[in-house]
Amino acid sequence: MDVYLPIAELSLNVFLLLGLGGVAGVLAGMFGVGGGFLLTPLLIFVGVPPAVAVASQANQVIATSVTGLLNHWQRGNVDVRMGLVLLAGGLVGSTAGVQLFAVLKRFGQIDFVINIGYVLLLLSIGSMMVVESWRAWRRRRANVPARRKLHQHFLVHRLPLKVRFYKSKLYISALLPAGMGFAIGVLSAILGIGGGFVLVPAMIYLLGMPTVVVVGTSLFQILFVAINVTFLQAAQNQTVDIVLALVLILGGAIGAPIGSRVAANLPGFQLRGLLALLILAMALELMFELVAPPTAIHTLGDMVRMP
Repeated sequence: MDVYLPIAELSLNVFLLLGLGGVAGVLAGMFGVGGGFLLTPLLIFVGVPPAVAVASQANQVIATSVTGLLNHWQRGNVDVRMGLVLLAGGLVGSTAGVQLFAVLKRFGQIDFVINIGYVLLLLSIGSMMVVESWRAWRRRRANVPARRKLHQHFLVHRLPLKVRFYKSKLYISALLPAGMGFAIGVLSAILGIGGGFVLVPAMIYLLGMPTVVVVGTSLFQILFVAINVTFLQAAQNQTVDIVLALVLILGGAIGAPIGSRVAANLPGFQLRGLLALLILAMALELMFELVAPPTAIHTLGDMVRMP
């Protein structure tokens, strides 16, 4: 059964789209990530224009972030002051990113930039996850406990405008988290990702935040940045396909509980290893599509001879 996507201007099988949304939901349940960094390439593979895929799946990030944020808020695991600083940078970054998106779209380069961005992103993430999973597997075989690395104090911690973040027990410059939020905002606008897989490690190792408040605070920023991106993309670039977004959200709601149950039955290093292999495979497929010759080559002469 096909469903017509008015903004993407094509018809796709509704069960296929539900399955793709379910994949993102499973990843959210298994790893605590929105799944946008995999959902967008999957949508591109099935024929959705990259610009529409990026803007539409941001709604998936909103849906998965709401439930996670409410859960952490009830537990008191959200540093609101830190979240507001991150959000300030994120709103500026996402707004600038949408403007850049519009410029690239006007010059006809947005699809190429999205594809290149995802190749670099997936290759880097997949490679790091493979290395980490391999090390975890070796430690497991040797019965060596994992060493926890505390955050280090770099030169950036000497920046001005220091603020005391009571929930995180930090006294650092607000410029650093604001800059991190700005970078995540730009990535969210251009690539449609929530950015949690980048922001969470940065909050732990660069800011030195306690792990217990990191995920909730990250979701606080990601939720409102995704809302801003969705609104601006719809108003300015007209690339949000509401039909596609609703089907993906429904699929995600189905997949999230499944992911939670799967995660409870598999060791963490195996889960990360499987995800890493999937990420690398998708990166290689995107790379192949960038360099593969087109199936039909048209020349200016062909167009002139057309009746």
